[in-house]
Amino acid sequence: MGSSTGTLFRVTTFGESHGGGVGVVIDGCPPRLALTEADLQFDLDRRRPGQSRLVTQRDETDTAEILSGVFGGYTTGTPLAVLVRNKDHNSGAYDHLRDVYRPSHADFTYDAKYGFRNWAGGGRASARETIGRVAAGAVARRLLTEVAGVEVLSWVDQVGDITATIDDATVSLDEVEADPTRCPDTTAAAAMTDAIEQARRDGDSLGGTVRCVARRVPAGLGEPVLDKLDAALAGAMMSLPAAKGVEIGSGFAGTRMTGLTHNDPFVPGDDGRVHTSTNHSGGIQGGISNGEDITLRIAFKPTGTISSKQTTVTREGEATTVAAKGRHDPCVLPRAVPMVESMALLVLADHWLRQRATDILPPLPELP
Repeated sequence: MGSSTGTLFRVTTFGESHGGGVGVVIDGCPPRLALTEADLQFDLDRRRPGQSRLVTQRDETDTAEILSGVFGGYTTGTPLAVLVRNKDHNSGAYDHLRDVYRPSHADFTYDAKYGFRNWAGGGRASARETIGRVAAGAVARRLLTEVAGVEVLSWVDQVGDITATIDDATVSLDEVEADPTRCPDTTAAAAMTDAIEQARRDGDSLGGTVRCVARRVPAGLGEPVLDKLDAALAGAMMSLPAAKGVEIGSGFAGTRMTGLTHNDPFVPGDDGRVHTSTNHSGGIQGGISNGEDITLRIAFKPTGTISSKQTTVTREGEATTVAAKGRHDPCVLPRAVPMVESMALLVLADHWLRQRATDILPPLPELP
């Protein structure tokens, strides 16, 4: 079903932007994992509205409530349910959209699919749905950190035509969180801030890209052929609101290279493991992780909700115009960072558990 993802680490989100609340049910989280609501709140605070002048000013604390699956500070192995209540929604700001389709939104397509839609805040199509994903991603982060030492980090790489210069291998969480843009390049961050604020003043919006790196991912994660790790990651990222493209490793830049320059030579490592001297593959070969950093770049379109007047049609097909009256982000990139991390974490946690399920027999003796 469209609101669920994962095989062994199974996640189902629920709720609407202007309903009573949003949340997630996680089925398959192993027992005895230390977990509190505070573990979820850090990432939820990074995603929430109102955190800076660059994002929507909807005033939500996004406080997580764990309803089930935790006892005495540890997961029980039973379904883990998390709820975040909506407290500052103003549905009246959307009354003028009851019978009007906003350009580049899900208004028309939801009507086409269901013959009915929630016009208040976009319903399930709102980015507020991602609260459940971010809460689940925080659980996956605790699991992967404790059992495998995996680190997943994202940052804003580009806004409009402003591109940052950042070393993927060394960038830290503190550097990412040091600026409201979540761009660790201070010069680029200042230019991004100016561009986003100008877009807001102009009644417009901006798009851009988010970079993501997963460090210390063990080799062997992923399934052959139709459920490759890179396919799962790409699908997860493309499920995010406003996502329009995914690159893994060299991505499209690899099309301008030759096989000789793009191939990643294997070399012995000081840690006794096999490594590659380059990482154009982005840590995935044949759909399976090779132990190097997994690197992704995700493209997000400009926010569809803008205050400038646009042409559109009503549900009856009559020409009209529309301008947003609700609160919205002039650029989704700063708040997309924790969403990208969460989707990467959910995929990696699921594939880590799947790999553990296949690795239960002792190694084979040397074959003839």
